[in-house]
Amino acid sequence: MDKLNIICVDDQREVLSAVLHDLDPLTAWLNIEDCESADEVLSLMDELDAEGEFIAVLISDHVMPGKTGVELLTEVSKDRRFMLTKKVLLTGQATHTDTIQAINTAGINQYFEKPWQADLLVESITRLATEYIFDAGLDYQQYHQYLDQQVVLERLR
Repeated sequence: MDKLNIICVDDQREVLSAVLHDLDPLTAWLNIEDCESADEVLSLMDELDAEGEFIAVLISDHVMPGKTGVELLTEVSKDRRFMLTKKVLLTGQATHTDTIQAINTAGINQYFEKPWQADLLVESITRLATEYIFDAGLDYQQYHQYLDQQVVLERLR
């Protein structure tokens, strides 16, 4: 099975722990990594890419020291290696302008306000990871039991 990674970044450890807890049901088929800064994410992404691993989804907080989530997601969206990586902004402090910028420049696929609903987060990440598998041309059959079946049906038509 190809190794698929989800990366979560938030500078607040308790928030990051809550996200990881909520995404725990996905660990049967996805490797979930956590980071506490944008720079840590970028280093991890370089490392995973060098090892030939796939980064299916990047979930980022917005307000962080150094780079904001929108700046991070914009930078990732411009890196040809990660053009297919799905991007999620998870924040309670983004302004309307930040959200528009995230959509227009970072190409985010999903936006969640804190506090989020765990079941909706899991559904969304499952859908995005399923889309990534098809976009990247990976063999979906090895993950079939875990995938968003609606996406599978749409992509196989």
